[in-house]
Amino acid sequence: MIYLATLVFALGFTYLVTPWVGRLGLRWGLADQPGGRRRHKGIIPRTGGLALFLGFTATVLCTLLLPLLLPEQLTTWLPLRNDNNELRRLAALLLGSALCVITGLLDDRFELGNLPQYAIQIALAVIAISGLIFIKHVNNPFAPGLFFGEAGLPWWLVWPVTIFWFLFMINTVNWLDGLSGLVTGVTAILCAILALHMLFVAEPSQGSVALLPMALLGASLGFLPHNFVPARIFMGSTGSYFLGYALASLGIIGGARLATVMLVLGLPALDLIWLVVTRWRRGISPGQGGRDHLHFRLADLGISERAIVLGYWSFCAAFGLVTLLLNGAAQKITALVMLGILALGVLYWASHETGRRGSCETGPEAHKGNQQ
Repeated sequence: MIYLATLVFALGFTYLVTPWVGRLGLRWGLADQPGGRRRHKGIIPRTGGLALFLGFTATVLCTLLLPLLLPEQLTTWLPLRNDNNELRRLAALLLGSALCVITGLLDDRFELGNLPQYAIQIALAVIAISGLIFIKHVNNPFAPGLFFGEAGLPWWLVWPVTIFWFLFMINTVNWLDGLSGLVTGVTAILCAILALHMLFVAEPSQGSVALLPMALLGASLGFLPHNFVPARIFMGSTGSYFLGYALASLGIIGGARLATVMLVLGLPALDLIWLVVTRWRRGISPGQGGRDHLHFRLADLGISERAIVLGYWSFCAAFGLVTLLLNGAAQKITALVMLGILALGVLYWASHETGRRGSCETGPEAHKGNQQ
């Protein structure tokens, strides 16, 4: 009951607050107009990330207040918190999320350069580490046990590994935010997979932690009707920063489910790596915007926006379900390799076709504004 209530509350709250947030965006002048790589019609606010943040935060705070508000006989419905550091991690998650909203709004207003954005992302990772959200133990897929034994990674490795993880996740989500509903749906799929994993696969079950992906799942589903094709609101940098930070944190808080996260986000993650490598080979800054993202290439090949979004969702959901059926790091590594081969094939085909037709656009003008 508590998980269903969490989902429904987050969904309803976010659905109702999104139109209000959209009106705020128009009033503040935070809106996208068609032009450049943006192919939408009309003026659309890009403050949807604020609705996602408000829906998620309000729901999480309600779950914290429930033990104080419910009659004693009903508190037995609530999952027990078995980790003494859980509230500290939760505080870091909410604090970092608030910073995502503030800096995202600044980026949407002033279009921050690459260096300020990376500095912000590193600061977010430091907040997470300070709140005990860090990567300490990593399974060895080639032999039973952990790298560096039971003690885990040494601290001189924990910091760079964790910072890299947060930068990688935030930029993966940010670069994926190119078509209406694409990031929102992928986030919902990943949260559903994480929640199911925490409740039914993890040993012991992580009942209290599972409330977090359920809250983010509800917020995503509440925002999706406003954001799906044809979108009435975009999430903007606020949304991509927040979702990237939240997903990176949940992958660690949930017991280092990094392989699960990477399987669901494998295609967007490989697209990011592909872009960095190909842009570097062409002498272009990796952080520069353009229509050479996979979803843009597919759109330039004549595939409808709705079909591309549904295809991404299906791809991510299929590999997410695989993670629930696989046991052991070696099996998940095998699945990751298969995913990589399949995704690289799609990336090569799309890159070759758009290159042959000359439809790829990369340049400073294409970088302005949101990607949709």
